Amino acid sequence: MTDGPCNPAHTLEDQGITGLGSVRYNLTEPQLMEAALARGEGRMGQGGTLLVSTGKHTGRSPKDKFVVRTPSVEDTIWWENNPPMDPAKFDALHAAMLEHMKGRDYFVQDLFGGADPAHRLDVRVVTELAWHGLFIRHLLRRPERDALDEFVPDFTIINCPSFSADPEAHGCRSETVIAINMDAKLILIGGTEYAGENKKSVFTLLNYLLPEKGIMPMHCSANHAPGNPVDAAVFFGLSGTGKTTLSADPARVLIGDDEHGWSERGTFNFEGGCYAKTIGLDPEAEPEIYATTRRFATVIENMVYDERTRALDFADDSLTANMRCAYPLDYISNASESAMGGHPKNIIMLTCDAFGVLPPIARLTPAQAMYHFLSGFTAKVAGTERGVTEPQPTFSTCFGAPFMPRRPEVYGELLKSKIAKHGATCWLVNTGWTGGAYGEGQRMPIKATRALLSAALDGSLQKAQFRKDPNFGFDVPTSVRGVADVLLNPRRTWDDGAAYDAQAAKLVSMFSENFAQYDEHIDDDVRAIALG
Repeated sequence: MTDGPCNPAHTLEDQGITGLGSVRYNLTEPQLMEAALARGEGRMGQGGTLLVSTGKHTGRSPKDKFVVRTPSVEDTIWWENNPPMDPAKFDALHAAMLEHMKGRDYFVQDLFGGADPAHRLDVRVVTELAWHGLFIRHLLRRPERDALDEFVPDFTIINCPSFSADPEAHGCRSETVIAINMDAKLILIGGTEYAGENKKSVFTLLNYLLPEKGIMPMHCSANHAPGNPVDAAVFFGLSGTGKTTLSADPARVLIGDDEHGWSERGTFNFEGGCYAKTIGLDPEAEPEIYATTRRFATVIENMVYDERTRALDFADDSLTANMRCAYPLDYISNASESAMGGHPKNIIMLTCDAFGVLPPIARLTPAQAMYHFLSGFTAKVAGTERGVTEPQPTFSTCFGAPFMPRRPEVYGELLKSKIAKHGATCWLVNTGWTGGAYGEGQRMPIKATRALLSAALDGSLQKAQFRKDPNFGFDVPTSVRGVADVLLNPRRTWDDGAAYDAQAAKLVSMFSENFAQYDEHIDDDVRAIALG
């Protein structure tokens, strides 16, 4: 027996998927936990969590992700960023995967992508692993029980980790493949157990479909003021910049931590849960996220733990630095029930500047906001990857290039138009280094970052005095209550002002070189920012 339709109106057989073993539809969290443990997919952790390992793939495989090149998408896909797959190769891949699946047991979850009913995507996720079903049940939005009986998917994802693709036969790069066919409304994932591929596939779909409706899809977290959903804020940022941590402010209501849309009605979460990094997770700095690592059915991914007590080691990154936990949004006490908010009053762009050049906060004009949005800057630090001995810039356009199927300017223009229409104030926040580059300076104090964000969100920062930054031209406050004045001028935090100037010139040059790729596709006011 399952809690949910064993024989829904629209089955896998209706979709041409036949010859499988047991197919279990819409199991609940306890049932999925039981199945995962019985099948040896993971181990029970403290508080009833599920401890799992994803094998050799401990992160996404962006080089193995393809979009099927059909006439309907030929002119709208950003092919330089989304390797194409021939339709015939996709058909061969699909046939081979279906043949491989015969006789095997599968788990089906029928879910929504998007909290706004007017713009949601109905997604069926077919998984070989019970714990993948649990993961995606957390991360997407769960329909009411009655809605499942007549559920018909807009798109279907088939995730089969035990399947190995054939590069020659299937037109891919390796045995691992993520293939998106917009015409067939089908995504095939094979050769990887990393669960994040499931949720990012849905994000990619929404990133493609929503701009046609005038909706801005965003790789961001979001929150709003207590009792006032109209006072919303969004936080763009790449991994490691503090997107999840800073949006989970106990003084505000959390809309979501990773993926959102900005429609004519306001902000809405795509997801029903959170997928938080756990390396170095601090129970004092991040108490609510930390508490989820002992909550029932939280999926703990690729963490080292004590074999006897199952206590987690938040410092041991021997398996991967990308250790994570997945849990439903309602595990955060201040999470929004509707997962919707108003039009953002404040837009925060987070960067971790390991060069020690950027100020802790700066106010951006709409043109500057588009420039920094298209740049999507953060930095890798020495030791994070083999061969990295000094800070290295990372420019991921729109703060999420791997998930952007359309050209970046499409999203940039959407953002710019919405800022102009709704009057949002944009801020660039550096959570990286000050007083020197990584290895010489120190990390930006979290207390200062929180104080600056609080001032930005409550409107008081707008009343401060500002100076013009000589390197990037944006406005930087000269004094903010609760923050040392010296911190607001990064040059003053360096012992050697000339060394700061040289480092700043180097970073400006890196920005300019990266932005040259957009020169033919941007407005003159944004081009002026790029040219200094």
